[in-house]
Amino acid sequence: MPFDYTLDFHTVDFRQHPELYRVGKGEQGVLLVQPYKGEILPHWRFKDAVAARESSAAIWKLFEAYLAANDFVGADMARKFLQMGFTRARRYANHRGGKKYDGPVPADKKGQSGAHGRAELPRTDAPDVDKVEAAAIFKQKWDEAKALPEYQRQKAAFEATYGK
Repeated sequence: MPFDYTLDFHTVDFRQHPELYRVGKGEQGVLLVQPYKGEILPHWRFKDAVAARESSAAIWKLFEAYLAANDFVGADMARKFLQMGFTRARRYANHRGGKKYDGPVPADKKGQSGAHGRAELPRTDAPDVDKVEAAAIFKQKWDEAKALPEYQRQKAAFEATYGK
């Protein structure tokens, strides 16, 4: 099922109401779903390889703890933060200042990713090597998370219980 942006994210506690959570595509909901956003976001850093290594290790520990507690929503949110570490570090490596598209996001597309008709800004001539390494660090952890048999088992159980 697609991610539901109509929920009141200021009041819903997804630990208490996992039935409301949708995996969605990619990083959907990563900065909305509480209490996980509040638990994971303080550890999320991607400015350089050192920060990415520390950050991905801390998020990985949370990922493992959520899986051990049979908390798929938390594990999936940690997986999304690892994915977002990769995508943001790559964006900053390719676009000085991190701005990928020209112009503001259309009002009806706030909170959603994508170009939404905007042109992509030119890439830097030489990607920031430290950001490229930071992205690779997050990519490795993100791939590990997706492939982990216990994550896959809990994802399948979650989808069987609450729908895809």
